[in-house]
Amino acid sequence: MEIQLWREILDPYRQAVDELVVKFNHIKYEYQMEGLYSPIEQVNGRLKRISSILEKAQKKGIPLDEIDGKIDDIAGIRIICQFVEDIKTVVEIIKKRSDITIVEEKDYISHAKKSGYRSYHLIVNYVVQTLEGPKELGVEIQIRTLAMNFWATIEHHLQYKYNENMPDEIRQRLLSAAKAVGALDNEMASVRNEIMDAQISNRQKNTVIISILNEIENLYRSANKREVEKIQDEFFKIYKLDDMDMLLKFEKQLDILAENYRAQSITDD
Repeated sequence: MEIQLWREILDPYRQAVDELVVKFNHIKYEYQMEGLYSPIEQVNGRLKRISSILEKAQKKGIPLDEIDGKIDDIAGIRIICQFVEDIKTVVEIIKKRSDITIVEEKDYISHAKKSGYRSYHLIVNYVVQTLEGPKELGVEIQIRTLAMNFWATIEHHLQYKYNENMPDEIRQRLLSAAKAVGALDNEMASVRNEIMDAQISNRQKNTVIISILNEIENLYRSANKREVEKIQDEFFKIYKLDDMDMLLKFEKQLDILAENYRAQSITDD
């Protein structure tokens, strides 16, 4: 098949990957802007290599002119979560979306593969808009924890190295590692609420600090420089105390002061 034809086939899939990565990252952003814990930690996208597409087509007996539509993982999205419980939440989020239609679900978490591989796979249909009009494509979405992803990445590299003829000794060691990953995910689940509370608290603190620093920067343009320097020194003292209540109180006082300066600036004009 000519390179130009491959481009024509793969470009819509590349578009689907780009769009879905943006959309899932925006879901994460929305959670964070609401001060909530996000079930999505990372989002990655990839387009299957032509060599891998050809290999899969050969194994499944798919003619080259039927690749488009018969191989459902040309476009791939990987969503990484912190906890196993988050995976269920992400699946529900996807199911509620009107722009994604789920075709197939594969639960390799409740029913891990013999190799020890664990992940949750969705085969979905997604429509992209092209110059020729709308085009519906199959996309594979993998959802897994950070620990699962680490194991799967190592296993993938080893499979590639040994061309799927991995020595039994290494295979057994990988299986043992997979069990350790499962134990780690279970242990992390037991302290999930504490970790979530800590992350939300840190995020809220960072938001307040950024707000204060922005306001101080704005004051340098309108207030007396010495007065702003005093405000800045006071902020650093409170910051070192690591007291959230004091930070919030300081932020409110700063907002009032900044508003007074803004009102004075309008009056002077």
